[in-house]
Amino acid sequence: MELIKLFQSGGAFMYPILIVMAIGLAIAIERFLYLTKTQSKTNKIWRNVVPMLKAEDNERAEKSVEGINSPLAIVLSYGFARLRNNSRREIVEAAMEEGIMEVVPELEQRTHYLATLANIATLLGLLGTIIGLIQAFTAVASADPAEKANLLSASISVAMNTTAFGLTAAIPLLLFHSYLATRTTKLVDNIEMAAVKCLNIMSKE
Repeated sequence: MELIKLFQSGGAFMYPILIVMAIGLAIAIERFLYLTKTQSKTNKIWRNVVPMLKAEDNERAEKSVEGINSPLAIVLSYGFARLRNNSRREIVEAAMEEGIMEVVPELEQRTHYLATLANIATLLGLLGTIIGLIQAFTAVASADPAEKANLLSASISVAMNTTAFGLTAAIPLLLFHSYLATRTTKLVDNIEMAAVKCLNIMSKE
């Protein structure tokens, strides 16, 4: 494969880039699975809780979200805790907003690392190329004049492979970052919308 040949001919900087790419891919997979699972839980909680709230069975609705490790369940539990004390809508709403502030960082965590890792991969590729070019010109300076052109072109080719591999790692990581950031924002919006709709149902006046 061309990518394997590229890696084998790139020098020592290929290994740090490979490590950065592996870390980035691990984060991307973990975040994708987490967001998928969380979205599924959010949908399930919404389907279960809304009929109970409409039937004004708040106690049963509260019990249905107890012990569930899901952002929406946490937000609703904050609201139910205030509703249990017959608090005004404003107090219940403030409690649910507090819950949202608690869960959002967990939804967004580690995703921003992907952009940082992409930048690191690119910079490592450029650094590897620059060091490779320095070594190439140093070697050519003491080489036989007849071999200088061939030696220089071969050395430059090897040095440029580092930049190519760095970009090969960086581009997918940037795409994963964009996709996951968009999906996280959509999930946060869904949780906020579900919380507001539940609040409107549970705090009828």
